[in-house]
Amino acid sequence: MDKRVITDRAPRRRHSAALKRELVERSLQPGASVAALAQEHGINANLLFNWRRLHLERQAAAQLPAEPATVLLPVTVEEPIAASAAPHACAPATPMPRRAGTGVIEVEIGAALVRLRGVVDEASVRSVLQALLELR
Repeated sequence: MDKRVITDRAPRRRHSAALKRELVERSLQPGASVAALAQEHGINANLLFNWRRLHLERQAAAQLPAEPATVLLPVTVEEPIAASAAPHACAPATPMPRRAGTGVIEVEIGAALVRLRGVVDEASVRSVLQALLELR
């Protein structure tokens, strides 16, 4: 009695790495037709396109530079200076009018340079200048 099972599909073919490499290299040549190359070797053009995609992805991954190492910087936390002990920044007697700014203001305090462009919030400027004065 014959116990073979008959199916509609042929068994899945396995292709050697050498054949894949050769076909991919030939398909990447200028003027090469992937469809004609695949038909010549009895494979589906989509399969050859898949091999090409995988090959190109591996090449791109190999050319990526290694990720730079993470650098940790030393940090120290200090107690804030009491408001009464800190030198006071010059506060204007009247509030600054809000104007559309196109110029640049530069303030030099010690070794620090603060550059302001455009419309700037007065409270933000005051807190930055106060912090710089406290660092001196």
